Amino acid sequence: CLPANQERFANGKLATVQFHPSAQVVMTAGHDRSVSLFQVKNFNLCYVDGIRNPRIQSIYLESFPIYKACFSVDGEQVIATGTHHKMFFVYDMMSGSIIPIQKVRGVEERFLRSFEVSPDGSFMLLTGTSGYLHLLSMKTKELISTMKVNGRCAASAFTPDSSKIYSYSKEGEVFIWDVRSRKCLHKFEDEGSLEGKCITVSKNNQYVACGSASGVVNLYTTDVCLKENHPKPVKAIMNLVTSATCVTFNPTTEILAVASRETDEAVKLV
Repeated sequence: CLPANQERFANGKLATVQFHPSAQVVMTAGHDRSVSLFQVKNFNLCYVDGIRNPRIQSIYLESFPIYKACFSVDGEQVIATGTHHKMFFVYDMMSGSIIPIQKVRGVEERFLRSFEVSPDGSFMLLTGTSGYLHLLSMKTKELISTMKVNGRCAASAFTPDSSKIYSYSKEGEVFIWDVRSRKCLHKFEDEGSLEGKCITVSKNNQYVACGSASGVVNLYTTDVCLKENHPKPVKAIMNLVTSATCVTFNPTTEILAVASRETDEAVKLV
């Protein structure tokens, strides 16, 4: 198969590649300040289009190198944060309008970069500095509440039912929050972690995977995470030799992808 974005290669590093939740569309976004949408065909063993993945649209955000972009759950919006900005953009795909969110009242942050969208489409979680987590309404983009972990927050993940948030600190601790009450239900230490990098929860809510700066990815069962302060991993995945910067499960929880952006071809499927 030819590159999905062959009709418009980015001029800078790609920060995001994501498939649309329902349409045959893939999005790319990155440091060249652009978000591009491409149509992709069905791939199967009998038929691979691969000849042409037409570009649907590109939008350009002036003076705004993109740190992360993400589709909303209904697929009608794209949210984009910058590398050094306290504002973010919302691209409304239905109207074609680009809406700048200049400031969220109650959020005092120098930069807004990392964020997660809840699986039910209700919430947007912004990762702030000094351990602050800002929960926003996805509908209004207004602040609902702010939570705080000890130390600095490296990554967060919603559970599949959007009822809980797992927040992984740089210091190797995982905090489990109740979304409705915004109270910390439990916290545990990721075994052997000197610096947390990334975290994910499986779609069936059975597993939690934590990736650290050493390259080790620890796999836990969620029931143990909710009870024990020093849980034992079901498996410690040692295949990466540089920092684990991405962990994600496939939709049926049969495969875990672990990857590091710090070296070429550092992608493993477990």
